[in-house]
Amino acid sequence: MITTPNMITSPIAGLVAAVEAAEGGTVALGDTLIIVESMKMEIPVESEVAGVVRRMLVAVGEPVAEGQAIAEIG
Repeated sequence: MITTPNMITSPIAGLVAAVEAAEGGTVALGDTLIIVESMKMEIPVESEVAGVVRRMLVAVGEPVAEGQAIAEIG
């Protein structure tokens, strides 16, 4: 069975303050993938699905836009 990867996106624009998940690691629904700093607040971006992290598309210190893909979960 072939599964389609799920792209997780950032709900807000900001700067990546921390990356909490690693490629190849497993995540559950609601696990924090990254933390985005925006307007002096830290916002956790959680996984919307359970699975294996295929790719992390951002790194600490990078800017992210609202709606930008941050991780691919398979």
